[in-house]
Amino acid sequence: MIRVVEHALATLPVDALVRAADDQLRPVGRASEALDLEGGARFAEQRRVVTALEVGSAVITAGGDLAAEFVLHVVIQGQERACTRDTVRRALQSAWHRAEGWQLTTVAAALSGLGLPAAEAAIMLVDTFRQRPRSTGFPSELHIVIDHPDERSAVEPFLRNGSP
Repeated sequence: MIRVVEHALATLPVDALVRAADDQLRPVGRASEALDLEGGARFAEQRRVVTALEVGSAVITAGGDLAAEFVLHVVIQGQERACTRDTVRRALQSAWHRAEGWQLTTVAAALSGLGLPAAEAAIMLVDTFRQRPRSTGFPSELHIVIDHPDERSAVEPFLRNGSP
């Protein structure tokens, strides 16, 4: 099930939040920066990496002081590689795989938090979530977080029809 919600991502009571990051787990965009501020020192400690991560991958950490217990960091760009639709798609697919392995039921992602225009982000979130393997049933819910009601129109056509 996919829901569109207008809520502060950091305080959403879900199992995991999606956070866009670079290959060093530094925040990509305002939504990720806000999570970093709200997550506190324990969350900052979780984000330390020794070597660069692969662009298009995802890693999971504890959520620190966030409402969600976990954070799925989607690595959408690196120092040598820009954010593209392909890197976002691969990173989201990896995130759904990680959520399945950890048996996370509910996951939330900010529409504005993937480094893409709202309509493209909506397509990526909806398509990758619908195309994930469903053998285990995890994750079963995706909450797409919007900042204001106007963004709902960027998502709802894809919820009804899928990709254009």
